Amino acid sequence: MRDLLLRHARPDMITPIDGIQACRFDHPNAPTAGMSGTVLAVIAQGGKRLALGERLYDYGPGQYLVASADLPVTGHVLDTGQPTLGFGMTLSPAAIAELLLEANPHDLPAPARTAPAGIAVSTAPPPLLDAVVRLLRLLDRPADRKILAPMVKREILWYLLRGEQGAAIRQLGLADSGLTHINRAVQQIRENYATAFRVEELAGIAGMSVSAFHRNFQTVTGMSPIQFQKHIRLQEARLLLASRPSDITGVALSVGYDSPSQFSREYRRMFGIPPSKDARLRTASA
Repeated sequence: MRDLLLRHARPDMITPIDGIQACRFDHPNAPTAGMSGTVLAVIAQGGKRLALGERLYDYGPGQYLVASADLPVTGHVLDTGQPTLGFGMTLSPAAIAELLLEANPHDLPAPARTAPAGIAVSTAPPPLLDAVVRLLRLLDRPADRKILAPMVKREILWYLLRGEQGAAIRQLGLADSGLTHINRAVQQIRENYATAFRVEELAGIAGMSVSAFHRNFQTVTGMSPIQFQKHIRLQEARLLLASRPSDITGVALSVGYDSPSQFSREYRRMFGIPPSKDARLRTASA
């Protein structure tokens, strides 16, 4: 797996197989904020760390991370003295749903009663690693790729459904699962992050009572809805500051802050640096 990733990893991480990434990071980096996507990530060498709210997730060789919701995370490559090599695969709810329709329910873990955590790390079983290696080998065989890659991707999904994170993968593919309902509220906040909301409205979108919504949202995201919105606002603000470094007040207003001073306090609390200094550093490094 290491050899295949070393051969095929590109700076943009894209491969000829749809939804598959080959990742190489030669040096540890500073924590970077972004959205997780719904993904499977397997580490072959080195290590990574993700922070979701107050939760930290470290994963290294032979481990896999599953993100079953698109969440605001901060991640960085760990300093292990060697390049970090990883495999990534986008998790398709439609593909998972198709497998669930074909599977015998007795062959799968029991459904979760509540929404699972949106991110989890486990040790990868040998059949899963074997399927990942076979999928990566298809990068060297263009003639076989079109036919065989979809089959191996289904195999990987099947092993995920049967594994430790099977309950989360299963809920991702079910239209009426608790995770799917929370994901609707997550999407609502992401698409309208600059606008204030009422928790009752989000609970209605999720089809839950307010108390059940609060409990399930916290379980999936590690944050309250207000904290989640704050993370999205500040991440968007940092992106905007890269192109508008002198317009801190305007950026604060555009992401939903009425008070520039509050924006500066919360920005510094999240990124460890005030927006004015962050903006100047970006300008100097451009």
